[in-house]
Order: sequence, then C-alpha cells, then structure tokens
Amino acid sequence: MNGRKSTVVEIRERFDAEVERFSNLEAGHSATIDAPLAMELIARAAALTNPNARHVLDVGCGAGNYTLKLLQYLPELDATLVDLSQPMLERARQRDSAATTGRVTTLRGDIRELELGRECFDLVLAAAVFHHLRDVAEWRAVFAKVRDALKPGGSLWVSDLIEHSIPAVQAMMRERYGDYLARLKDAAYRDQVFAYVQQEDTPRPLAFQLDLLRDCGFRTVEILHKNNCFAAFGAVK
Repeated sequence: MNGRKSTVVEIRERFDAEVERFSNLEAGHSATIDAPLAMELIARAAALTNPNARHVLDVGCGAGNYTLKLLQYLPELDATLVDLSQPMLERARQRDSAATTGRVTTLRGDIRELELGRECFDLVLAAAVFHHLRDVAEWRAVFAKVRDALKPGGSLWVSDLIEHSIPAVQAMMRERYGDYLARLKDAAYRDQVFAYVQQEDTPRPLAFQLDLLRDCGFRTVEILHKNNCFAAFGAVK
C-alpha cells in the first residue's frame, strides 16, 4: 500500500462517529465477511480453552461486541476494555457491565503505548485492531506485550483483516471481496470501504501473524476460520 496512512487521531475520530453501527452484534461489522460466525467461534474457543478464566482484556473493543459474546459463556468475568475512542468505551462499558457480575474497567489509548502489566489476564480478545499496526517492529512489540500480559496458559483470540502473500491471490481475493461489498450495498459502498482500507490499514498475511506469534513465545497457535481476506485465529501462551 502506498501513500500517507491515517494517523491515530484520524482513526479515532472516524470511530467516534461509528458507535451506533458497531453496537449491533449481528450487523455491526457488516463489511467483515462472516463477522457473526467469527465472533461466535472466538467466544466459544476462548471459553473452552480457558474455562476457569477470571479476567479478559479486549483490545480495540469498539462497542464491546466480542466481550459481550464471550460473557454469554463466561458470565462472571472481569473485563478490561481498551479503545482509542471514548464514545466506544462508554458504550462498551454500559453493554458489558449489564452482562457480567464481574468488574468492567476501561482504558483509552493506543495499544502500542499502554502499559498492560505482566501476567494479568487469562484471555485477550483483539477484533479488527492489529491491522492498524504498521511496520514489523510494531507487530512484534504488540504481540510480545500481549504475551507478557497473559498468565501462563492464557490465550489470545484475533479476528481481523488479512492480506495474501502471492500477488495473484491477493488480487483475486480483493476482487471477490469487492463483489461481496457491492452485493451487500452497492458499488459506491465497495469503493468507500476500499478507500478507508487503503487509507487506514496495513494488514499482514495470516501465516506471517501465526509465525510471529510463535516467535514471540506463544506455544500453540490455532486457526478457527478463514474466508477471503478475513481470519479468526488464536494462540496459547
């Protein structure tokens, strides 16, 4: 991808205005292929992998959908919610607090800069957030930070936009994704989504992320689902 990417402030401002859209468990992530399925798979996989979990960290929580889904299986969790957007955090705290008997805490900031502590969390969720990371050093630093924040045996679960390593395959997947977006709404919507992906995002291939998770000290990685340029996957410390 070429050209100047959006700054953290610009990304935050866009999401400040998207609270209502991202507050819908079924349709809030309509531009993401199979979003409800990915959310369900991640919630169930997280709950089954760490059934005795007490504390979840939701990175880039948005309006709280992924934690809300997880709380259907683990309704007594404490939750720490992280996001750039204060309006998103306020909505997430409201929704998630109503679904757990545990404590809900919010942190506004950039995951690259926030101090998460060591061995504080049993579970980490990260939905549609890591694709905002830029160079390899940032990816490695954030994955290592998440590893350090997890307790031994804890797990990370990711749902995100990905790219493909083979240019011809990337072009094919982009075309198929464009067809999906045009069917979902229209060609103008397709062009709008492609424009903000170009402006904001720097996704990496799934294989790159799985290899990096291993390199950063996660002992097991797992692919839950992949369709076109979206994937749901996890890793256990």
